[in-house]
Amino acid sequence: MTEDHIIALVWPGLFFLTHLAVSLRAILRPHRQPASRVAWVVVILAVPAFGIVAYLLLGETSIGRRRVARMREVLASMPDVAATPGADSANFKPEIPERYVHLFRVGHSVNGFEAMGGNRAKLMKDSNAAIESMVADIDAAEKHVHLIFYIWLTDHNGLKMVEALKRAAARGVTCRAMADGLGSRLMTASAHWQAMREAGVHMAVALPIGNPLLRPLKGRIDLRNHRKILVIDNRLTYCGSQNCADPEFRVKAKYAPWVDVMMRFEGPVVRQNQHLFASDWMAHVDDDLGDILREPLPPGEPGFTAQVIGTGPTVRYSAMPEVFETLMYAARRELCISTPYYVPDEAMQAALCASARRGVATTIIFPARNDSFVVGAASRSYYAELLASGVRIFEYEGGLLHAKSLTLDGEVSLIGSANMDRRSFELNYENNILFHDPALTADVRQRQAEYLAHSHPVTAEMVAQWPVRRLLWNNAVAMFGPLL
Repeated sequence: MTEDHIIALVWPGLFFLTHLAVSLRAILRPHRQPASRVAWVVVILAVPAFGIVAYLLLGETSIGRRRVARMREVLASMPDVAATPGADSANFKPEIPERYVHLFRVGHSVNGFEAMGGNRAKLMKDSNAAIESMVADIDAAEKHVHLIFYIWLTDHNGLKMVEALKRAAARGVTCRAMADGLGSRLMTASAHWQAMREAGVHMAVALPIGNPLLRPLKGRIDLRNHRKILVIDNRLTYCGSQNCADPEFRVKAKYAPWVDVMMRFEGPVVRQNQHLFASDWMAHVDDDLGDILREPLPPGEPGFTAQVIGTGPTVRYSAMPEVFETLMYAARRELCISTPYYVPDEAMQAALCASARRGVATTIIFPARNDSFVVGAASRSYYAELLASGVRIFEYEGGLLHAKSLTLDGEVSLIGSANMDRRSFELNYENNILFHDPALTADVRQRQAEYLAHSHPVTAEMVAQWPVRRLLWNNAVAMFGPLL
């Protein structure tokens, strides 16, 4: 028997075994919904070579064994935020109506962060005002500045942040800055990144890509750090949807302006955001921030109850969708949501529909023009069911509505970086803040009302008139949602 004959006999057998092994992995992989298992098995069986490669690249939600081990080591070494000196102050006792206590219990199950009273916050007027406020706070920093952004551009606002960090470092403030390896690749590859390093700013790239051909061997290339966090002197923090960039967002200028929501917080919730930053930083840099995390909390003063919720591929599975769904089921009078990306699982779609069906005034606001035509199409595939259940749908016309906000019965709000799609829920590291405060929630609800004033309603009649080719496209794209 010749070598060619042996190869001809062995190769099909090897391919069959590989095919079988990948199919079994798709079936056995933990934390995957049945629809996702079925979708992957169908792809692997229908187009074997393509399906195997696609699954190896996109079928797992792993950032790599070494990174996972490092993250777990870091989390195990970090002090318990609940044991922070001063955390038991009477001013920090949470004051939550009984009907909302369970919302914060779900939040606690994610990171172990308790709901804490004694917080104060201000909603920023717009994106430029948020950057101006951040820069002013960095200029007033005395001890340290910690920040992380998913997207950091070399535009006007991006460079204002660069210069503020350089000024702070020059006067002896310890500055630690981190940006995502994919979202901020223009900044990390620029001369400005090196200039900050030379000025004394400690720099790190979150989930660096490295060689794109070898990167899949170390974990999925599209698992990203989507967080937007700024913490200064353990006394104030920012949270919201805004990246470090101009609202004109020149990398996708035709969808501009980007419309975001950002808040400035003071109080014990700052320390929880600090823990999130520290977990990201210490997982990439050999720099122990334990002493900063153990600093006593200041005495504080009375304020509202808030809680940080940070999720990601190495955090408890389904954490963020559980938070959203619990909020939806808790609504009794009104539920208003703004999100740019809506690709829900069945449970979330059912929760939103159920909210409207039980008489809650349920409103959701999307951008009229989505920067991702795929996500935009997938989102619209869910419109008919939402409208039939009584959900009011609006599409914002004043740019790309990038704000992620949820208000509940005029008393509870959730803001942050997480979108209502499978990417945010399973693939990205996200940070949100949940809070109970009627006054601040009124501010967020007023901002949502401004979005509605620049939006057009989508009716069931409009959706019914969509041509078949549009329905076919929307539904076909949505079918690929489970292939995460």
